[in-house]
Amino acid sequence: MNIRTLLILICSVLFLSSCGYNSIQKNEEAVFSAWGDIEATYQRRADLIPNLVSTVKGYAAHEKETLTEVVNARAKVGQTNISADKLGDPAAMQQFQQAQGALSGALSRLLVVVERYPDLKANQNFLDLQHQLEGTENRINVARQRYNATVKTFNTSIRTFPNNLTNNFLLNLERKEAFKADAGAATAPKVTF
Repeated sequence: MNIRTLLILICSVLFLSSCGYNSIQKNEEAVFSAWGDIEATYQRRADLIPNLVSTVKGYAAHEKETLTEVVNARAKVGQTNISADKLGDPAAMQQFQQAQGALSGALSRLLVVVERYPDLKANQNFLDLQHQLEGTENRINVARQRYNATVKTFNTSIRTFPNNLTNNFLLNLERKEAFKADAGAATAPKVTF
């Protein structure tokens, strides 16, 4: 082996060890894992809703419209899924967020209905469900924040040198979409009784 071949071999090893191939793969897997956490927390919320609706239904039979709205929003959420390969599609992400936002709005209206029923507010089963739902909403927020952080790390890793060369020539991975605030989120909601 001559000196020239040895130098080429050493340079190749040094270049490949810093090309970012493994770190890009690791960052993309972190995005998929964070997305799985989001799906799990949304599933937890979807699983709690039938129990909440049936508990409220017993007390507020004439609030059928609100209950129907919650059930329909939950069904729509069940039909709106994003697979890991669509995380770079802004339209799919927006559709998913809209379905989740509609469900959040329906749940908010349901909780306003509950304010009219003092017996229901004192019912231990309802209180337990309400606490679980509040905790789940907090988990959803945390999962979204973690997802956005992993998306930022991934997107940065495929756009910075020398990883961008590795991505452009070997992987061809696309940017992932982060969660964005719902339209009108900057405006405080008006609550009237």
